[in-house]
Amino acid sequence: MYINPDMKTTIAVFLTLIVLTSSCDFLRKKGLIGKSKAQKQAVSMALQDSIRAADSIKAVEEQMRTQALEQARFDSIRVAEQARLEKEALFKYHIIVGSFLTPEYADDYMKYYRSMGYDAHIIGDSSNRFNLVSAEVHENLRQAIRRLYQYQDTVEFEAWLYINE
Repeated sequence: MYINPDMKTTIAVFLTLIVLTSSCDFLRKKGLIGKSKAQKQAVSMALQDSIRAADSIKAVEEQMRTQALEQARFDSIRVAEQARLEKEALFKYHIIVGSFLTPEYADDYMKYYRSMGYDAHIIGDSSNRFNLVSAEVHENLRQAIRRLYQYQDTVEFEAWLYINE
């Protein structure tokens, strides 16, 4: 099919008008042309406000997520401590490897024994000002005495037995 050159020009002008007209309407609707400087500033301010609001929401969500993780961590520590106290109540013979007036020293010594693989913990109560570091705890006196002798021979010469009543 043959198209006349004048016809090609007419089609090109027509298509250009369609594209320009539709794009101008599009740009006008988006507020990029045809608005005053004050209107553009108002649109820009509204956009910045919405971005700030979204950032604030994200910050609050992150803070809530962090608080939830901290609460879960605190709950797990509390449950573990409660289980340890219940175990300690059942088992009353402790092999003591250290006795400290300063809680920080007792804590460091307990960590040292835990790093060696022992289930060490600190025994401290209001009736005694010393913090006792227990490496093991037993419910049977014979077993506790047997382990105490092993500790004195291999681990800590000055270990002693504490009976929690």
